Amino acid sequence: MISATVAIQPQFYHLDPMQVVWHGNYAQFLEQARCALLERIGYSYPEMAASGYMWPIVDMRLKYVRPVRLAQTILVEATLVEYENRIKVDYRIRDEKTGELLNKAHTVQLAVSVETGELSFDSPPVLIEKVRALL
Repeated sequence: MISATVAIQPQFYHLDPMQVVWHGNYAQFLEQARCALLERIGYSYPEMAASGYMWPIVDMRLKYVRPVRLAQTILVEATLVEYENRIKVDYRIRDEKTGELLNKAHTVQLAVSVETGELSFDSPPVLIEKVRALL
């Protein structure tokens, strides 16, 4: 499938009192990788809106394997695993230097018509065409 990877170096404001990245900040890291993936596909958020759909996240799961610390460079890889009825993205967060797995996650997004607010049970043809062009 299609993947994109971003390098991120957590900053002081990402930390909790235990001096590790606060669990809620991982969603921001996933978002950065997901945006890179969507741009690679050619279906970024402005293109989604132009196609008449918004794509809210309806499920997000994270498995914390090891803590991420201040100034530790991490690689966040986002891989598209489903696209015909929903967008499902799997993520792997690894230490840049060692390759050690630090976090596993996935998100699920559903297509909702901007005009009517109705849920679509099929992905719009524009997304399917863009993904298939890259496969």
